[in-house]
This record gives sequence, C-alpha cells and structure tokens, in this order.
Amino acid sequence: MFEGTVRVFLVWLGAVLLMAPVSLAMAQNVDGISNLKLPGISSYATPKGETSLALSGGGAITLSAQLTDKGSDITRGIVWRVFKPEAVNGKLPMVASAHGGTAVFQLEPGSYLVHASYGRAGATKRITVGKDTKRESLVLDAGGLKLDAVLSGGVRIPPKKLRFSIYEGTAEANGDRALIIPDVEPNSVVRLNAGIYHIVSTYGAVNAVIRSDIRVEAGKLTEATVEHHAAEITMKLVRETGGEAIADTSWSLLNESGDPIKETVGAFASMVLAEGDYTIIAKNRDRIYQKDFTVVAGQNQEIEVLASEAAAMDPEEGAD
Repeated sequence: MFEGTVRVFLVWLGAVLLMAPVSLAMAQNVDGISNLKLPGISSYATPKGETSLALSGGGAITLSAQLTDKGSDITRGIVWRVFKPEAVNGKLPMVASAHGGTAVFQLEPGSYLVHASYGRAGATKRITVGKDTKRESLVLDAGGLKLDAVLSGGVRIPPKKLRFSIYEGTAEANGDRALIIPDVEPNSVVRLNAGIYHIVSTYGAVNAVIRSDIRVEAGKLTEATVEHHAAEITMKLVRETGGEAIADTSWSLLNESGDPIKETVGAFASMVLAEGDYTIIAKNRDRIYQKDFTVVAGQNQEIEVLASEAAAMDPEEGAD
C-alpha cells in the first residue's frame, strides 16, 4: 500500500478536540442527502458570537454533535450553519450560524438543513422545527490524523523541510485525486471524516516524496510516520579540492535516466534528494563541468565539482 518504506503507528486515543481549519466541502451523507452541495464557506461571514441569526418567535432547537454514535457531545471547535432547503439563485440561504459546542437556535417553524463542520470533518442533517422545544444530534463519523516522517534509523527531519498533502483515497477516472488539504505541518492534528486518505509526504522541494494510503477511524487519532530514503546534498564548483566555491555558477541536476530535475544558480547548490544516482552539471562563464555521484539515504554530503580540464565538457555536447 505504500511506495517506499512506510512505518505506520496507530495510537487510538479518544475524541480529538484540537482546532483546525473549517470546510463545508466534506462528506454530506447523513439523512439521505449525499448529493447536497452546500455553499462555500467564503460566501458567508462567520459570526463573532454564538447568537442565532434567525428571527425570534419560533421554536427553540438544541443542536449537538458527536464523533461516533456512542460518543459524548463535542464541547468546542464546531461551526454550525442552518440553511433553508430551497435554493435561491443557486444557493441555499443561510439563516443562522454559531460556533463552539452544543448550540441553541430560535427558528421559525419549518424544514431546515443543518451542517456541522469540525475541522475538515462535516455532517449534514435535515431537521424540522415546530413550536415546541426540540433537540437534534449529528454524528460526524470523524477522527483525527497526525503525520510525521523520519529518515533511515529514525533520524528526525527538520520540520521546516517537511510537508504533507492529504488527498481523497479514491482516484478519479483519469487517475487524479482530489486535494483535501495541502501543506500540512508535521505533528499537527487534522480532523477528518472516517475513511481512507492518500497521503503525500514531501521532504525538501525536489524528488524526496513518499506516498501512502492511511485509514482514519471514527473517534480515534491515527498517528502515521513515514520513512524517507533521502539526504541533503550541497554542491559547489571549486578550482582545487577543498577550495572556495566559485560564484555565478549555473547548476543542472540530472537523474539516472538523464532527465533534468532541478536547475539553480549560485556558488552553492543545496537540495534534498532521494537516494539514487545523479549527474550534476556546472556552468561557469563559457566552461561546463560535470560529475556523477550517488545519494545514500540519511547520509548528508558535500559534492565538489572540480573546474579542471578532466571534468570540462564541450559546450556543444550538452549533458550527453
């Protein structure tokens, strides 16, 4: 299920209560309204308080949410939105909103659609309001996901050089997957609806990428750690071994197949690379030099390219 070596540690905790960004674009398969398309969050301003925006004089309804059907009420981090079920100009009119935990709305009698967002998890339910006080609950069927990555031997990766992207677990007909959350920081908790998600871990900005499928279970926190086989490489062009780096050098990095994968300019070329064989080409003024090297997982190294006749290439030959 994983590309590369992936170590997944599952730690089952209780309900996940940390805050995360809000989204209305998640699964809405509660109460038989799976095809419902709610307005985007940018269409409405989140109220500063928890006061209902609906007209008074109707029935009071209390809304609560749980991670699982047997779970306790979530006490914070929920964004509630109440919509009229009939679209106007292609949008569902929002009549009330609140944030926090359990919320009480005073609504005119009638039918409504209620959406509860909890991080990136969400659920929608159709409710009917009368003149009498009423209580409704929404089961989010959600859990938490916490991601991290290490190098071979369990060596920690600097958090600033590590990012995760979370995609839908099922690919579309053309093979693409819908992106749910980009640029997730390591060790941050993301709340998601239960299900399988495709995780992309990127170390650096070139080709150190690990992909894996991870299942999130309702009411639990899944901790997943992937292992990158990569290293940090710094390259410099020198006139002699151990010499100073030559400024104004253009760099082109080729993989084992001869395909260019990175270009940069400067005295030093620093990057994270997946393990494997590479060729680096350095151009300074009208001279071109090249060197083959191998990246070993977890072994950071400095590569010196000698500006010598032996390493020089004929500019007309290119990289071949």
